[in-house]
Amino acid sequence: MKDQTFANIAERLRGDVIGPDDPGYAEACKLYNGMIDKRPAMIARCANVADVIAAVNFGRDNDLPLAIRGGGHSGPGLGSVDDGLVIDLSQMRDVRVDPQTRTVRVGPGCTSGDVDHATHAFGLAVPFGIIASTGVGGLTLGGGSGYLTRRYGLTIDNLIEADVVLADGHFVTASADENADLFWALRGGGGNFGVVTSFLFRAHPVATVFAGPVFWGLDDARAVMQAFRDFQGGAPREVGGFVGLKTVPPVDPFPPEHQGKRACAIIACYDGDAQAGTAAMAPLMDRLPPPLFDWRAEMPFPALQAMFDPFFPSGLQWYWKGAYVTELPEAAIDAHIAQIEKAPSDLSLMHLYPVDGAAAAIKPENTAWPARDAKWSMVIAAVDPDPAKADGLKDWAQGYWNAVRPYTREGGYVNFLMGEEDTDRIAAAYSTNHARLARIKARYDPANLFRVNQNIAPAVTP
Repeated sequence: MKDQTFANIAERLRGDVIGPDDPGYAEACKLYNGMIDKRPAMIARCANVADVIAAVNFGRDNDLPLAIRGGGHSGPGLGSVDDGLVIDLSQMRDVRVDPQTRTVRVGPGCTSGDVDHATHAFGLAVPFGIIASTGVGGLTLGGGSGYLTRRYGLTIDNLIEADVVLADGHFVTASADENADLFWALRGGGGNFGVVTSFLFRAHPVATVFAGPVFWGLDDARAVMQAFRDFQGGAPREVGGFVGLKTVPPVDPFPPEHQGKRACAIIACYDGDAQAGTAAMAPLMDRLPPPLFDWRAEMPFPALQAMFDPFFPSGLQWYWKGAYVTELPEAAIDAHIAQIEKAPSDLSLMHLYPVDGAAAAIKPENTAWPARDAKWSMVIAAVDPDPAKADGLKDWAQGYWNAVRPYTREGGYVNFLMGEEDTDRIAAAYSTNHARLARIKARYDPANLFRVNQNIAPAVTP
């Protein structure tokens, strides 16, 4: 019977279906987060929208739990599921740029690097995150913040429409004019409402940026975090980037005398040339002590986006915690510094991503993403290649989060929540938008077919 079930789905798809007995199964099961190991009953590598429809119908009709894998970058491993069906969209990676309308049609398996490569040829960019290997689908559906957030808003603020396969197998388009409630929910509500098979984004004229990392020793971390905090709110929107606590990577080309040092870093991004960028950041830099090194330079925007990819390849051990931060008092800064001193590995870090500027100009009720009045989105990431360190990574991240939790607000960015361990925080993450999301969920997915995600349970009465 099991073989017959497998054959039934295989004959419905143009793409490959991979099962436990296939030679490529073990490789196909690997996730970006090496701390997570799941064994699905089958993996459907969809070639097109028809395949997605067939896979959704098959999974629903056979009572299989469904997981949707786009770029495969999910920290909590939500792109897979034990004993269920993975709808793998990684082969659907078309990107079409329209330079006249400054729009980009993006397939659901694309990474942000795929899109950057296509748009840069036309001097354009879509606001995504800070790692080029990040999947566009998961990043977008969760909100999407990065280098261009202060100038052009979150990724969802640049989403024009999306094509979606619903739980009943129907295909619809969601936009401001068509299925507007679904469109509202997709902008921050995660993968709760269907399988997005195409995104249409607004692009912006971004080509060369003045950007790069500036590192200070941990002795100067308090001064750097204070200065960044005070500077950010009044900075021109062309100034992006973020502040973080981390370790100088112990590899070339980082200065040998500083490798392995705990540090505070500003990863800067100015949308413009070096002269204008230097002037715009002068009120910040002029009040700070000399850095260990300052590698800001003019570079193509895709180079900045991909700068840290070599440090975070697929398969590392990851454990992270996230929260929104509205204020950053001195006591909070001191708590952060005390925790980074205990970091269990050279890759472990804390970042504060600004969400002000253009992102704050949109009302919280206009999209599912509610934290428009937060100043930062914080992530604490414990990372190492060694599986033997998994427990220590978790302990450090949890301890760090507990230490700074008094200085955060309820809820956090859903893309920084670790699945089951943060279930109780999902409602808080959506704040006043949660009830509306639950009603929309009840309309489009009343049986909660799409539940392998940061799940929003359907309202009892839609």
